[in-house]
Amino acid sequence: MAHPKAAEVRKLTDADITEQIDGIRRELFDLRFQQATRQLSNTHRFKESRTKLAQLLTVQKERSRSAAAS
Repeated sequence: MAHPKAAEVRKLTDADITEQIDGIRRELFDLRFQQATRQLSNTHRFKESRTKLAQLLTVQKERSRSAAAS
């Protein structure tokens, strides 16, 4: 799974970013549950999901700060 570039994430609307953040948080919850029950086979998905979540949250925070400054 390739990580989206920051420019690609910035092209998304606020609603799309929020939707993706919710989806990734659900995915991380499911991954933790699978790991706890020893059903998780590819643990690298944790890092990928956390990285993508951080990228989305960063763009969301940038937008909220720029809106507050304006």
